[in-house]
Amino acid sequence: MTKPAIVDQTNFQQLVLDSKQPTLVDFWAVWCAPCLAVAPTIEELAQEYEGKVNFAKVNVDGNSRLATKYGIMSIPTLLIFKDSKPIKQIVGLKSKSELKKILDNTLSEG
Repeated sequence: MTKPAIVDQTNFQQLVLDSKQPTLVDFWAVWCAPCLAVAPTIEELAQEYEGKVNFAKVNVDGNSRLATKYGIMSIPTLLIFKDSKPIKQIVGLKSKSELKKILDNTLSEG
C-alpha cells in the first residue's frame, strides 16, 4: 500500500524536485480541519496512481521555508510538480473526482 511520503526541507529536493514522475505535494497542518478532511482522499489517490504520480505531504508548521518559497498562503494547498517545477496549484478542499481530473490532465500533457 502506497502512502504519501512525508517531506521536509531535508528531502524535498530528492523526493519532489528530482522525481522522474509528477509529484502532488499536500501542504497541510495538524490543526487544519479541511487538511484532515482531504487526507484520506490523498491516500486513496496515492494507491490509485501508484507508478504514475508520486504523493508527498509537507507540514507547513515545521517547514515554513518551503511554504514561503512556493507561495503557500492558505491550506490545504496542493502543488503538482513536474520537471522540478510547480505546474498546478489547487487551493482548498476539492473532491476526489476533481483531483482525479486534474491528475489525469497532468498525465495526458506528456
